Amino acid sequence: ADICFTSTTVPKMLVNIQTQSKVITYEGCITQIYFFVLFVSLDNFLLAVMAYDRYVAICYPLNYPVIMKPSLCRCLVLVSWIMSALDSLLHNLMVLRLSFCTQWEIPHFFCELNQLILLACSDTGLNNIFIYVTAVLLFVGPLTGILYSYSKIACAICAISSDHGSYKAFSTCTSHLSVVSLFYVTPLSVYLSSAITQNSHSRSTASVMYTVVT
Repeated sequence: ADICFTSTTVPKMLVNIQTQSKVITYEGCITQIYFFVLFVSLDNFLLAVMAYDRYVAICYPLNYPVIMKPSLCRCLVLVSWIMSALDSLLHNLMVLRLSFCTQWEIPHFFCELNQLILLACSDTGLNNIFIYVTAVLLFVGPLTGILYSYSKIACAICAISSDHGSYKAFSTCTSHLSVVSLFYVTPLSVYLSSAITQNSHSRSTASVMYTVVT
């Protein structure tokens, strides 16, 4: 999912740098938005699923094989894919209903959904509402689940009397925690800083953090 997420923006960006051409077709822009939203949403859901997996492994170690059965794992991954695909498809359909002027320029190195909507000549109120609603439901929801899982994990680790046991339990979460931090903190900083400064160049530069570095 991470490789696919990066592949939606980086190859086109590298081609633009090499050829010194920053042109993208309307169809290409819509396609890039679809796959970008798809894999961002998928990463979001999978990180929440992984947090639940760590929660069960640390808080209920003896019942882990019973709870996290292969059938449940397959179901969680399938639901993540379906929810991500539906979210991406709906965003694309909402963009397709908009009308644009004959010539427009996106102040970004890829077709970002918010930037594209700002360039529309028609009313975008419904699109903005839909973006905020899906952000709350599909991003805040999984993030809340991740935070809840790690609050329970922290309590369980603190209850372990052995230092070796505590270290072993914590070490199973460090890689996941680092990815979660990069995935959520960098986009949040990008959108908060851009809302304050309204600087598109700073926004584009900061976006490299979560589109490439993560």
